[in-house]
Amino acid sequence: MSKHLVIVESPSKSKTIGKYLGDEFKVVSSKGHIRDLATTGKFGLGVDIEDGFKPNYIPITRQKKLITSLKKDVKESDIVYLASDPDREGEAIAWHLKDALGIKDDKYKRVLFHEITHDKVIDAIKNPTVIDDNLVRSQETRRILDRIIGFRLSKLLQNKIGAKSAGRVQSVALKLIVDREREIDVFNPEEYWTITSHFSDFDSDLFQYKNEDIKLENKEEVDKVLSELTDSYNVSSVSTKPKKKNSKFPFITSTLQQEASTKLGFPAKKTMSIAQKLYEGIDLGSETAGLITYMRTDSTRLSDEFINPTLAYIKSNFGDKYIGYVKNSKKSDNVQDAHEAIRPTSINRDPLTIKQYLTSDEFKLYSLIYKRTLASLMASASVNQTTVILNNGDYSFKTTGQVLVFDGYLKVYGDYESSEDKILPAFTEGEDKATNDVSSEQHFTKPPARYSEAKLIKELEELGIGRPSTYATIMDTIRSRGYVVMEDKKFKPTDIGIITTDKLQEFFSDLINVEYTRNMENDLDEIADGKLVWNKVLKDFYELFEPRVKNAFDGMEKKEAEKTGEVCPECGSDLVVRKGRYGEFVACSNYPECKYIKKEEKEEKVIMDCPLCDGKIIEKNTRRGKVFYGCNHYPKCKFASWDLPVEEKCPECGKYMVNKNGVIKCSECDYKKEI
Repeated sequence: MSKHLVIVESPSKSKTIGKYLGDEFKVVSSKGHIRDLATTGKFGLGVDIEDGFKPNYIPITRQKKLITSLKKDVKESDIVYLASDPDREGEAIAWHLKDALGIKDDKYKRVLFHEITHDKVIDAIKNPTVIDDNLVRSQETRRILDRIIGFRLSKLLQNKIGAKSAGRVQSVALKLIVDREREIDVFNPEEYWTITSHFSDFDSDLFQYKNEDIKLENKEEVDKVLSELTDSYNVSSVSTKPKKKNSKFPFITSTLQQEASTKLGFPAKKTMSIAQKLYEGIDLGSETAGLITYMRTDSTRLSDEFINPTLAYIKSNFGDKYIGYVKNSKKSDNVQDAHEAIRPTSINRDPLTIKQYLTSDEFKLYSLIYKRTLASLMASASVNQTTVILNNGDYSFKTTGQVLVFDGYLKVYGDYESSEDKILPAFTEGEDKATNDVSSEQHFTKPPARYSEAKLIKELEELGIGRPSTYATIMDTIRSRGYVVMEDKKFKPTDIGIITTDKLQEFFSDLINVEYTRNMENDLDEIADGKLVWNKVLKDFYELFEPRVKNAFDGMEKKEAEKTGEVCPECGSDLVVRKGRYGEFVACSNYPECKYIKKEEKEEKVIMDCPLCDGKIIEKNTRRGKVFYGCNHYPKCKFASWDLPVEEKCPECGKYMVNKNGVIKCSECDYKKEI
């Protein structure tokens, strides 16, 4: 019997940690949340609004057996270590485990694993803490807010316009995309021209006329300039300035998602999934270890125990001149600074030395994280930037170039940043240069670009909307709901996405906007800090929100159902396309007076003769779309099978047989054979 029970969130993490702890410890997984809000009560919210927004939690159906097993483990243990992830969500999971499993205050400890390595796990076990009730309340408030907004607005939109859902942050993100599309739609391009003089070893662009910036707006203006230029140019000034190029901060959640999107082409959801695996532990042959620290963070801070060996590593591998400095932690109002930046757990695990243990995508992401962190502690790169001005009468042309003098942090991060040298020939002030050719080119100003995933994440972060850990889910949701499509890896709103945004703005413009959403994030932070009372925040919100919902139910115009051009065979009304739980279907527009639903006509896929009657076995689908096989004489014949029936009879009992994963098995007896 294990004296100590450790409960983590993920099964893979439990395997890694289990290898670090002795036989006295049993490490199990909760597989995430074990409870959630019920869907009973007023509006199905699972929240007693009249009783101070008291939540009604019930076990998640798929977790019921696990809860029973965990209760048994708790009963057999002297102490329980609640080791869910080190963030608000993890704190809430720890509280739910303690409450649902009936763990007493003197029988539990809260431990935080910021990285999954042997020494850090042992250290966390030796230095436990207790559940932070303020963090739990903050997460609980967020969950209730999202439930109220999601349930009430989703039902409204489904009923009125056939949209699938709405959300506190999701709908604001969608509004940003729709607003950008409207900017593009109304954009009027403006014509402008450039003139370039071409010399034997460099080009120079026109930028001034009589020492004032020049703007050429049409061909006539260009022709006038060209007619006044000669072939001889005089070098009026040559200036060279040293310039430093500083490394960036190590990654936080949002910047990792942005950089992985632009440099690796990874969607945010994929980035977070891979990062989770790197955090939880990779089998490296001689050991299993987490390769990066916890990947949900908004702090750029690095610990001294990482900084000191990393500076020594830089000195040893690159030399003294490559040693940089520790940047001051980048902090803003909505930074929680709960833990460090995303970094490798050991600077000595160079990506190439462990490449054989990683998938291709794991290697790419780990390399990005490793090199970004290492580069953040390296010296700045140095370039000499040269600017040359050439005069031709009253017209001035400019050419610039730069030469990399010292690569600094680009020694390791150069693959992810462009730093191409543009080397110019030697110039002497006062000398003349003869042009080979002069060209002009017409341009038009471009509208603002649509949001890429990386740009939208950056925008949400800068506006203080949502949390970086939720961005991947938001991106995935607006796509899966059909509110946006991707064109050239950028978000374009669909018709239903635009209608959804317009209707929400018509009735909820003071709630579904950047400012209100940002202020709500600040309120959640203040709950976490113990400065605000959680249900007071909910009460203030609800008193503002619910009257608007009722007004929208009364005032929002219902979208007319799409007519099919057919008439109902039972009452003669128009048939229309409706949306149901399992997709679209055709039904009578006179519902509920007429409940006619047109049966979907599709070609039957005949498998074989029915072994029970004179019918045919055909491929069918459940309401949820799962394939099974049944008789076309149903309900007279009740034949049904999940596995594919075969015409061959069982040689032992004569009953029908099925093909189950490449094995022919009898439906009655134990006879089976490999195909």
